[in-house]
Amino acid sequence: MTEFRRYAIYYAPLPGDLASATAQWLGWDGQSGQARTHPDLPGLPLPIASLTAAPRKYGFHGTIKAPFRLAPGVTEAQLQDRLTRLAAQLPAVELPGLVLQKLKGFLALVPDGDDIDLLALGAEVVSHLDDLRAPLTDAEMARRKPDRLTARQRALLSSWGYPYVMEEFRFHLTLTDDLPDAVADAVMPVLGAWLAPALPRPFRLADLCLFAEDMTGRFHLRSRHTLAG
Repeated sequence: MTEFRRYAIYYAPLPGDLASATAQWLGWDGQSGQARTHPDLPGLPLPIASLTAAPRKYGFHGTIKAPFRLAPGVTEAQLQDRLTRLAAQLPAVELPGLVLQKLKGFLALVPDGDDIDLLALGAEVVSHLDDLRAPLTDAEMARRKPDRLTARQRALLSSWGYPYVMEEFRFHLTLTDDLPDAVADAVMPVLGAWLAPALPRPFRLADLCLFAEDMTGRFHLRSRHTLAG
């Protein structure tokens, strides 16, 4: 039986063009728990494997509640039950689409359009499930480099275990490591052209996905929970 050390609430696309293309790009399908062969894309400045090492272990996803350890006595089954009941009260979110952007050195898909409903969804999930999260250890706190955060982000880290929540939340779907500007600029048109046919219009976030991190650091889809509010 697989042991898991952390859990996270993510968006992950349903099986289809977007899920298939992004799993190929990253070389890992977190939904099936299997490696994927990278596509052959002429014009890239580096091999895809060396562009995607960091996001590969997570699989293609958009973070809603960042990875956390379960509080003492809490089980995965209890987390799933709470997530099911919460999702039943929350509405799906729909936006015009997704666009490829460079964000502080890495490439990601971000929502096209007003993301106010996504911000509200993120706040509800973070706050309503936080009693199931174990407090951060000193080492976990230090890994977030609090000296580099704003005062507000440090307060959010202390309260919710992650600095980029509530009004600091920015939904994105990471596709590369942090890259030098010249490399990111070279990758962007190649990746953008290849991904374009798979990008959904509209983009609909219709369920919450529970992912779990195994002892090797890989994340696996455990369950989907339909947004039905």
